[in-house]
Amino acid sequence: MDGNGLGVRLIAAVRAGDVEAVRALLGDGADPDAVDGSGLPALCVAVAAYDAPVAEALVEGGADPDRALADATTPLWRAVDGGSHAVFAAVLGTEPRLRLPESERARLIALAADWYGTGAVEGLRRRTGAAGPATTVRVADDTYDWVDQVSFGGRVVRAGHGGVLSTLEWAFRILTPVDELVARAVRHSDEEHADWSSICWVLVSRRSDETWSAVVAHRHHPDPVHRRFVADYLRSRSFVDCDRPHYGKKEAELLVAWSAEETDTVVLAKVLGALTEYEHPDLEAAGLRHADHPDPRVRREVPDAFLTNEGGRRSPAAREALLALTRDPDVEVRLRACSVGAYDEVLRSDVTRALLLMIENPDADVRRRAAETLAASADRSPAVTDALLAMLDEDDQILRLEAAWGLARRDDPRTEEAYERVGPLGPGFEEDHRAGALLHWKWRRRDAEAAASATLL
Repeated sequence: MDGNGLGVRLIAAVRAGDVEAVRALLGDGADPDAVDGSGLPALCVAVAAYDAPVAEALVEGGADPDRALADATTPLWRAVDGGSHAVFAAVLGTEPRLRLPESERARLIALAADWYGTGAVEGLRRRTGAAGPATTVRVADDTYDWVDQVSFGGRVVRAGHGGVLSTLEWAFRILTPVDELVARAVRHSDEEHADWSSICWVLVSRRSDETWSAVVAHRHHPDPVHRRFVADYLRSRSFVDCDRPHYGKKEAELLVAWSAEETDTVVLAKVLGALTEYEHPDLEAAGLRHADHPDPRVRREVPDAFLTNEGGRRSPAAREALLALTRDPDVEVRLRACSVGAYDEVLRSDVTRALLLMIENPDADVRRRAAETLAASADRSPAVTDALLAMLDEDDQILRLEAAWGLARRDDPRTEEAYERVGPLGPGFEEDHRAGALLHWKWRRRDAEAAASATLL
């Protein structure tokens, strides 16, 4: 340990999962490879705790993921072994293909492949020699994805080795056959599983015509899960292909055709959701085709098809369909339709009526989202102002904040009082546009008063 105690404090912060303290200590000069009382590096402590944010901070601060340990492992080896894709990705580091010798790359691949092929439960049985049932719980692996965590024989492992193996292969530029990767992903039919999402990203990252063709060929697969994976892949592609318009055009055309053919409701909803991420002259027509679909999961994806057409204007048919969707029996459909139609002058009063009803909904999330759209809308009518003022009496601070922001946008003279009623905002609101609107409102008031004084002079 270092003489000034930074290493001791770093280990304590790692054990506490305090990522901000870890970053601050590293910035103050703490050794990122500081060890605890047993000689275990801080990075291994984070890996064992499945603490991806802390592991990432340590690696960014200079911790060595390839440091050889007394048991012939490394922090990276332990991260692969642990089965959390989030932790593994945080520890992988830069240029692992160039950084690691071939023998170590092969060892890591073999470790991940063995866990994946054996399975978490059987793998723990082999390692521990214990008998009896295992305990399996679903845990969040990162902000968006989940994975099963298995406890058995006094040991714990996460069953995300399919994603770990696939990401390792791509990091080492091993071009695993696309069909094999898709099979690994859809083994868990939930797109929020860590294997599904990480393998989807691997395939998105393999930006070749051959990979693209092999993936989209699965849109004809008889299993809807395969087709759903393709839709998720194409939606993900829309976020990275801005610099490759040729692909965007191909993908939009494929999705338009697919949306007219797909018979599975869940897959159709995913196809429409992916299609609305692209621009295409037939996007509006695709939305109109499904605007009255009997399944609300499909109708929820329709409003975004009416955001704009190629000419930048909404057709009368699309406006009529959007109006109907603001009155849909499904509240999620109504929320999405109102969000899209909020700036349409023709629909404004109808959208406002729908939003005013939804801010009375007993579901807190519905009320928040309706309030957000209402506050941001161009409607300056007394009914909206009264609704925003009424929301200042809500127990929910976010609702009060939305109301205050809406009043600030409308230059309401009661804005400062509204923000006082919001109350102190905790950490996380430093960059929030709603929190900062009070200062801009004051500036506008000051400038307006100065201009008025100048006019009188």
